[in-house]
Amino acid sequence: MDTCQMLVIFSYVVLTHMTLGNIDEFDCVDIYKQPAFQHPLLKHHKIPEKFTSNESFDRKNKYKTNDQSCPKGTVEILRQRSETESLHLDTVDQFGHHFAAMDAFADESNYRGAQADISIHNLTLQNNQYSKSQIWLENGPPGELGWAVHPRVYGDSATRLTIYWTGDGYKTGCYNTECPGFIIITRKPSVGSIFKQSSVYGDKPVTFTPQVVQGFGNWALTIDDEIIGYWPGELFTHLNKGASRVRFGGNTFISPDGISPPMGNGYFPIDDYSRCSNFFM
Repeated sequence: MDTCQMLVIFSYVVLTHMTLGNIDEFDCVDIYKQPAFQHPLLKHHKIPEKFTSNESFDRKNKYKTNDQSCPKGTVEILRQRSETESLHLDTVDQFGHHFAAMDAFADESNYRGAQADISIHNLTLQNNQYSKSQIWLENGPPGELGWAVHPRVYGDSATRLTIYWTGDGYKTGCYNTECPGFIIITRKPSVGSIFKQSSVYGDKPVTFTPQVVQGFGNWALTIDDEIIGYWPGELFTHLNKGASRVRFGGNTFISPDGISPPMGNGYFPIDDYSRCSNFFM
């Protein structure tokens, strides 16, 4: 087993499941039996009703009658395909990484949140490649959120809502909910799900808006004003005092014997910024 691949085994009872687009299987799991609660530090953790003093971060019922969602009291977990990696450890020191990002460093006080409108793009990648457009929150080890095309994790080249976290400089950590860490609270398919729409070159960009905010010790994640879940403060002590750096940008990876995949939509912003990948802040 190398440093880039590790198998994590955990169990949960599936109460029901749903299929989206004949592609993905989402398991509906008791909210307190999801993978995060198998971490020993979360044994007595209770999901809060509020994540900040802002009402937009309250746990509200925003489900419509035609929404495909899990039953009340459960959350959705993307079922991993047998041929994909359960846990994929990234490291910025690994050869083959390429970055294009804007860094914001805190001066006197740390950042307590970040938000951007990120343009969504479809890409076709090889199995040993990935491409991401995301936000990094850092105070040592980073938390990452945005979209990714990652065949080794998902088994296809679809553009998906993706999060990644590590608490110890990439020694441990994982994508989405493939190891105990991120707590999902939404009943609708979210983390790991495919974006229904994407940008077309030359047209108005299709975007989504991830926002992460620290409050009451946790880091809550919303997508397009709907709360998805949160990183609990018990596991992310390095971010308890906020993030000293926030990064906005892209990250690609290719094995040493390959060709670098497209970043964003693959176009440089030479003549028209509207025709390339964008972050609106």
